[in-house]
Amino acid sequence: MTETSEFPAPPRLIQAMVTGFDAITNHILLILFPLGLDMLIWFAPRLRIANLIHAFLAEIARLPTNETPELGEMIAVGQEAWLNFAEQVNLMTALRSYPVGVPSLFAAFPPAETPLGVPTIIEFSSSGSAILTFALLVLAGLIIGTLYYILVAQAALHDEIRWRQALSNWGWAAIQVILLAAIWLGIFFAVTLPSSCLISVAAIGGVSPGACVSLIYGGALLWIAFQLIFSAHGIFTEQISVLSSIRAGMRVVSAALPGSALFVVAAFLLSQGLNILWRIPPDDSWLTLIGLAGHAFTITGLLSASFIYYRDARLWVKQLKATRT
Repeated sequence: MTETSEFPAPPRLIQAMVTGFDAITNHILLILFPLGLDMLIWFAPRLRIANLIHAFLAEIARLPTNETPELGEMIAVGQEAWLNFAEQVNLMTALRSYPVGVPSLFAAFPPAETPLGVPTIIEFSSSGSAILTFALLVLAGLIIGTLYYILVAQAALHDEIRWRQALSNWGWAAIQVILLAAIWLGIFFAVTLPSSCLISVAAIGGVSPGACVSLIYGGALLWIAFQLIFSAHGIFTEQISVLSSIRAGMRVVSAALPGSALFVVAAFLLSQGLNILWRIPPDDSWLTLIGLAGHAFTITGLLSASFIYYRDARLWVKQLKATRT
């Protein structure tokens, strides 16, 4: 009798989560990708650029300025942030690439020690070599991350790993992923550069930008990131081009609201909440291996669930469109 009873049911979050983690349980070796990356960041030599950053800040300090108190405060805060960054940065973490890449527990906060002692530190003396190394590591992260996504998508959607098909699709998918990363980078700069200029001009003019501008800027970035959260999934589930994948992902986000928002929030809270647990052991303890394995399983399961949710949401959108016509 009712017209609404003819509409298909929307995708289910819990079902996608359970099916996604079951798929990774059946193909547990997939967790070796994030586990291996964290082990590399943990034990490999530290690739640092602290001397380059200190030299850059020293050059900035020698420049003549006619600064207002607001601008001086902003410069001081910026210098302190750069000094903290210089002590923590490890270029090896660039292997954790975005928007497609192998997840890592240590990428955001690299460990200072290992159970074997303090690792070797390699300090870059040339900005050119540091930039080249960073670019190559990001490129390697995108390429390896592409294979990781292909295999997880196969496990999630087909409950089997097809190595021959995965390797044959790897090259084409990697090109699409690199293009997607370039698009993400372009969007980031398109939002960041105007915002930075406005904040700087306001500070030079003696007007404190305050927290409001920062909140607006952060909100804009979050909104754009949410719209693009499924931008890569079509490349791996439907083998479509990067632009088609972006459009398909945005349709899923907009058409499946609030379900898609709930899925993203649930995945984020589960991931970040468990990350606190995984980081409890100290960096110089072998117990950290338990945390790394737990993180690898959790994050791979969530990625698997996202492929299932995307597939179900895409099917639901198509069925809904057919029903309405």
